[in-house]
Amino acid sequence: MENMRLEKIQEFLKEKDWKYTYTEEEGVGSIDFENRGISYHIWEFCEGEEYGAESNVRSGGKQEDFFGDYEEEIISVIKSWK
Repeated sequence: MENMRLEKIQEFLKEKDWKYTYTEEEGVGSIDFENRGISYHIWEFCEGEEYGAESNVRSGGKQEDFFGDYEEEIISVIKSWK
């Protein structure tokens, strides 16, 4: 069975050869991965008809919500890591 949610982020993590865990429940996806000893989480959600994702990729500790093209925005944040 092919994973259907958060596909862009999954593909990005595969290209980086980073191990991650993907879960899908009730039509939304969740990804957990580590980088340099820090645990990161991406939780997709749906509010009404709008999808978004909550993640700590920008700060490592604090969660923030991403809307719109949230997968591309999250990937952009990860690409900015030094």
